Amino acid sequence: MKVDRIGLLFLCYYMEEEKNMSFLDHLEELRWRLVRSAIAVLIFAIAIWCVHGWMIENLFLSMRSPDFISFRLLCDFLGVCVEEIDIEKYISTTVTGQFSYALMISVMGGIVAAFPYIFYQIWSFVKPGLKTAEKSVAKGLVFYVSMLFFIGIAFGYFIVAPLCIQFFGNFKITDQIENTFTINSFMSMVLSTVFYSGLLFLLPVVTYIFSKLGVLSSAFLKKYRRHAIVGILILSALITPPDLISQVIVGIPILILYEIGVFIASRMEKKV
Repeated sequence: MKVDRIGLLFLCYYMEEEKNMSFLDHLEELRWRLVRSAIAVLIFAIAIWCVHGWMIENLFLSMRSPDFISFRLLCDFLGVCVEEIDIEKYISTTVTGQFSYALMISVMGGIVAAFPYIFYQIWSFVKPGLKTAEKSVAKGLVFYVSMLFFIGIAFGYFIVAPLCIQFFGNFKITDQIENTFTINSFMSMVLSTVFYSGLLFLLPVVTYIFSKLGVLSSAFLKKYRRHAIVGILILSALITPPDLISQVIVGIPILILYEIGVFIASRMEKKV
């Protein structure tokens, strides 16, 4: 009897050790996936650092000019033309200001460029713990998430950010007040607008997953469509200048994303 008790204690201790080793193995796997993601970001960040001056001048500061591609298209096809922002130079008010934003552009650019690989690493870590049904729900998730994220980044860069820069850059209470922008405020607006637009375009993927899991239904989305439209208009007013044209340009794609979500939910219900 005493031998059996010792054997049972040894078995319990062995199982506990196996459990602890399994947990540590998961932590080790997570660590290495984070390391791989960080290396990917670092590689892209170094590449962007080598051309950060060109990027700031030609990709970001060019938004103040009516020759920016989005404004040329608006002027040629819709007859909505903009004026050049009357600012010769932007200023940096801190000693490390220019270095900090060169570093920020490199790191954020590295994250955006490496986003598919980063998401793949996260998904590869989470996927083994899911059930078979849950894995089938997320089939092709990496591709669709990456595609929508980059579409959102492009939408934010070519549409939302330039409209914001042009409106706030040319807005004056009186001619006696001169606009002199810091590189801090300029780059913060551009980078945050572009990045959040990328996240916003993941809405169809979120709708797909929740519909597949039975959390959302097409009836629910249709029932609250009017509420969603009001919310979209409010969101458009928050992330764009307070003029009707800008709000419509931004609001229509968001509304389309919502309707795509309704369509996806309906298709999911038909397959059940």
